[in-house]
Amino acid sequence: MNETLILAGVLGSAIGAVLGLTGAGGGVLAMPALIMGLGMSLPEAVPVSLAAVSLAAATGAVVGLRRGVVRYRAAGLMALLGVLSAPVGLWLGHRLPQPMLTTVFCALMLYIAVRMLRKPARPADADGPHEARNCMLDPATGRFRWNTRCSATLGLIGCTAGLFTGMLGVGGGFLIVPAFRQFSDLSMQAASATSLAVIALVAAITASGSLIHGGGIGTDGLAFIATTTLGLLLARRVGARLSERTLQRLLGGVILTVALAWLARQYL
Repeated sequence: MNETLILAGVLGSAIGAVLGLTGAGGGVLAMPALIMGLGMSLPEAVPVSLAAVSLAAATGAVVGLRRGVVRYRAAGLMALLGVLSAPVGLWLGHRLPQPMLTTVFCALMLYIAVRMLRKPARPADADGPHEARNCMLDPATGRFRWNTRCSATLGLIGCTAGLFTGMLGVGGGFLIVPAFRQFSDLSMQAASATSLAVIALVAAITASGSLIHGGGIGTDGLAFIATTTLGLLLARRVGARLSERTLQRLLGGVILTVALAWLARQYL
């Protein structure tokens, strides 16, 4: 078997595992892995990254739906607005200098990582009412109490995630999960599963647009896509046994590591 195919399988499995555990990090890790690990250019890596993240996220979202932890109305609203903003991201990604895009992307990741590592996780079984946030769950139904503030918050998160999906081929989960933790009282498990549903929809449509506009996927890319889904399925079994604090810190550590690695590659 070709060594590059083996490497693609190893990288895909690892990225799928991170996506399965945290509901984020798939696209954030996939792009550096494809570019630095498999030697793809940015235009070559974008459709592969989006296809891999979309398929894996869709698989994880189905598992979350079966467990009843996906907030599907929120995911639908965020995905709709993400799909509308993703073409703007694609347009910007083809016109803005890559060093500038990378720097802005890494600065945002560093900010999010520090917030997640410093902020204490909320215990899933904490007694008493949660701190008031923009989007709050109704204890009687387990669903969001929809109002103007909640709808606007979720819409803005979806738009921002879609923009970065189009620009850099990332799934957007690195924004969605921390945003859920900041602006809602969702547990880490529910935030992760709902994030996967949004990522699956936005990444699939954006990947289709990238392929229509001339993108392609080779043998190495297909191996990467298949093993990403396999890694996610295995990791979802493990993630159910980990604490909220562990998952939150894992996500923060992943985002911090990737941001520093990209900055080092860009400037050193």
